[in-house]
Amino acid sequence: MIAAVLGLLAAASYGSADFLGGLAARRLAPLRVTAIAAASGLVLLALLLLVVPGTASTSAVGWGLLSGVAGAVALALLYACLALGPMSILSPLTAVVSAVVPVAVGLAQGSRLGGAGWAGIALALVAVVLVGFVPDPAAPRPSARGLLMALGAGAGIGLVLVFLDRTPDDSGLVPLVANRATNLVLTGGTVLVLLVVARARTRRRARAHPQDGPHLLPLRRALGLAVACGVADSGANVLILVGLRVGDLTVMSVLTALYSAATVVLAAVVLRERLTRSQVGGLVLALGAAALLALD
Repeated sequence: MIAAVLGLLAAASYGSADFLGGLAARRLAPLRVTAIAAASGLVLLALLLLVVPGTASTSAVGWGLLSGVAGAVALALLYACLALGPMSILSPLTAVVSAVVPVAVGLAQGSRLGGAGWAGIALALVAVVLVGFVPDPAAPRPSARGLLMALGAGAGIGLVLVFLDRTPDDSGLVPLVANRATNLVLTGGTVLVLLVVARARTRRRARAHPQDGPHLLPLRRALGLAVACGVADSGANVLILVGLRVGDLTVMSVLTALYSAATVVLAAVVLRERLTRSQVGGLVLALGAAALLALD
């Protein structure tokens, strides 16, 4: 029961992070948003580490580093495949794969579920597809490249949970700090390289079209959204780590994959985006799946 609650809270936090990051990416480059979010998340985890100490063993740091690499690669592939589109197909595909990978690993490790648990997993996977899929007759079919990238992104996200599940119980938040530091180094380093390469071009544009005052406020808002995105994302990671230690990898991975539901709900409430019938049905199935997994 506790693990199921933590999984739902983690999904809500992840979905909120995606929503905030998506808004920030309307004003900043997605890679910059990722780097800023990694930095703010690392600060939060470093502060929490003072309150929740852990043993920085080789296993804790090593699995944390691997999860950070997997997460960074997954984000890169996710942004790339969504840029190719169509998002309505590739996004739910990524979410489903992100749940299937750790479920398969959990079952291989001896995880056993009852009838309610299997029913919950089935409902959750269907819910992920319904919530994320927005029918668009005019949308192009996904290319083989886009499909492969979506599969890779989902596998990477799933591996993050698998690697965190292998961290020692006495490690506290040490693996997450290693995870976030690795993410920051990879994404931040890439941003710096891109900035250096484009430095001359940017200077020419700045001289030709200098920024004035009105553009500062949107930039500040975007920076604030990116920072909030990192805080929400790191909060989700903490909830997942605790859930993995008190519960089951299979259950946590399936519930976490419902993060898109939170994103959809926030978009409907904040941005007044209309929900389709399939999305409403997916939200209902998500609640049913959570109840079944909690009862298993």
